[in-house]
Amino acid sequence: WHDAFKTNKKVSLPSVHLEKAAVLFNLGAVYSQIALAADRTTDVGIRTACGAFQSAAGAFAWLRESGVAAKAVAAGATTVDVTPDCAAMLEKLMLAQAQECFFEKVIAGGKPPALCSKVARQVGVFYEEAYAALCAPPLSQHFDRTWVSHVQLKAAQFYADACYRFSLDLHQQEEIAQEIARLKIGMNALADAKKAAKGVAAPLLDSVNKLESNMKTNLDRAMKENNSVYLMRVPEAGTLGALPAASLVKSTSLAEVLDASNERLFSSLVPDGSMKALSKYTEMVDDIIRTQAEKLQQSSEITRVRLKEMDLPDSILSLEGNVSIPADLKEDVEAVQISGGPAGLEAELQQLRDLNRVNQELLVQTEEMLQKEASEDAQFRTQFGSRWTRPQSSTLTKNIQDRLNLFAGNLKKAAASDALIERDVKESYPLMSILDRRPIESALPSISRPIMSLDGNEDAIVGALKQSLRQLESLGAQRAGLEDHLKEMKRKDDILPKLMAGVGAHDDLFRKEIAKYDPICAEIADNIVAQEQLLLQIQEQNAQFAAVFNLDDYKVARERCYKQIAAAVAKYQAIKKNMNDGLNFYVSLQDATGKIQQQCSDFIMTRNIQCREMIEDVQRKLAGFNLSSSSHNTNTPRSSSVPPDQHSPSPPPHAPHAQSSYGAPPGGDPRPVYSQPESRPPYSQPYPTYGAPPQQPPYGAAHPGQYQQHPQQHQPPPGHDYGQPAYPGWRGPYYNGQQPQPQQPGPYPQAPYSAPGAYPHHQSNYYRPQ
Repeated sequence: WHDAFKTNKKVSLPSVHLEKAAVLFNLGAVYSQIALAADRTTDVGIRTACGAFQSAAGAFAWLRESGVAAKAVAAGATTVDVTPDCAAMLEKLMLAQAQECFFEKVIAGGKPPALCSKVARQVGVFYEEAYAALCAPPLSQHFDRTWVSHVQLKAAQFYADACYRFSLDLHQQEEIAQEIARLKIGMNALADAKKAAKGVAAPLLDSVNKLESNMKTNLDRAMKENNSVYLMRVPEAGTLGALPAASLVKSTSLAEVLDASNERLFSSLVPDGSMKALSKYTEMVDDIIRTQAEKLQQSSEITRVRLKEMDLPDSILSLEGNVSIPADLKEDVEAVQISGGPAGLEAELQQLRDLNRVNQELLVQTEEMLQKEASEDAQFRTQFGSRWTRPQSSTLTKNIQDRLNLFAGNLKKAAASDALIERDVKESYPLMSILDRRPIESALPSISRPIMSLDGNEDAIVGALKQSLRQLESLGAQRAGLEDHLKEMKRKDDILPKLMAGVGAHDDLFRKEIAKYDPICAEIADNIVAQEQLLLQIQEQNAQFAAVFNLDDYKVARERCYKQIAAAVAKYQAIKKNMNDGLNFYVSLQDATGKIQQQCSDFIMTRNIQCREMIEDVQRKLAGFNLSSSSHNTNTPRSSSVPPDQHSPSPPPHAPHAQSSYGAPPGGDPRPVYSQPESRPPYSQPYPTYGAPPQQPPYGAAHPGQYQQHPQQHQPPPGHDYGQPAYPGWRGPYYNGQQPQPQQPGPYPQAPYSAPGAYPHHQSNYYRPQ
């Protein structure tokens, strides 16, 4: 016997106890290999692996508890693998892996974190017990270091995972302080184990690192919440209780399996000759089953095809008012009706009109904002002349004006496309109106009885045809029963005991056993013959039925109705697609226009701040000039007049309080005083209602909030939609959306002409930006 963990060590003894120990050890090893080979990504694989690990644990437990290992050692076995200590360690290792299968199952099943924590903790307990055994003599000097490192890291991993799952439950209960403590304990355990564990497999190390990353993320979040909201004191690790554990596995008892007196121990051992004979008989039975099953399936298929050719039983159902429609066409009609049907197209047309109007208003408002700013700039440029040195508005806004013109042109084309869609809806409504019929089968024609009956035998013809169809249905049910009976006979057909009892050739036995399938084969043949005769009878009866009830005209009318419904569905889908393209166009255009409007707002705000600074600068220069003039007049009472170009410009016609608001008070601090004016000068614009408040200017200007409207004046909220109500059933992302923060103004206006890209292109025939 070679040691399983150090193959260079071996022992040879004439001892039955060593033989028993070797058999039990190999049994446990085989069970563990079966468990490792199972696909644990499926429920079946997890159950197989878990059961095999528990059976392996049972084998090692039996090796230790039955005294076989101790007797082998007493007989002189010197290999460590069959000692009681090694058997106990291997039992715990197998139980740990079996419990780990349960942990994978509860995680995949989305069980509560508290339950997952208990299962994970028990996995860690089993690994800790195996690790303790590996660290004690004689195993500590026998196993390779990679074994010890692997088990140690697995124990730390599942202890940390238990802490992690437990912390999730604590977070749900808002026990943030304990959550932080548990996460720290688990992370410390992982860190210590990673330092000591050397040479572990890369997949295990990756799993540990991922767990550690998740715990760190949760710890940072919990500490942030505690520092800002809960303000709880984090308890010390020593004050916390032990994590609860739940053991879901145990060593499988092998006492019954290993009982030599039990006949089942060798029941599967069959002589080679008997096994070959059984295989031959099985092939014969399979051939019979396959042949008869093919006959039954072929017969059923023939029935289906023949009935479809005769339009049965649909024609009988139509006579009774139970008409049907092809499944694929019915699905298309149901999809149309769910989306609102032709009657709902008017609401979508109105939605297109509303969107067009709102986009038009957005463009007009944006254009008016730019025009107002340009007008004020021109006014001050005229008033101050060469002192007004900033660039003209038209120069800065040329690109954005071009973009607005492009949007306006596309909007005009979209309106024309909307008109085409509206006209298409009106012209096609008579065709599509059939789709509003509920149920759609009510639009189909039905078979009607003849107005004049020559011999009055219509009811007799219909009754005979129905009776034949019922008989045909009974034959079909009989075929299904015969097929099930065949499979049941094969399942119960076990001739192995007879094969093992006999000697020599088995041909006579085979003929005798195969003969028991003859009666059911005869029943199948009779069923097929009866069906063929019945189909001929149904064909004759259906010919009489078609002649009396004029089925040819009915079929033509029905096919015409099918085509009308299909054409209506196709037309509706085409119109619906064009409408969806229109909606997408308007949404994209509104988004692009809103962004440009926000840029215009930022541009105007920056220009207003720049305007105030330039006015203040001019007023300071004028104030200094006046002081100089006063001093000169004191010395020279009668002096010549000031040249015309040095006269102080008249105050702005619309800013009567400009001097009091921005000028330096006589004898006071020459710095400008940014007091709230009683009335707003025309260059002081309120923040746009659709943008977020601007940020603090970086230079020494007052906060823009000083120049907003008077508190009593009403300002619409940020989500204001310019007086337009929301569309029924639709709101774009621009309503009540968070607008981006405007750029901070600098010494020069921010360029509003870095406009965003055009709205996304659409593949519609109508909505395509130029």
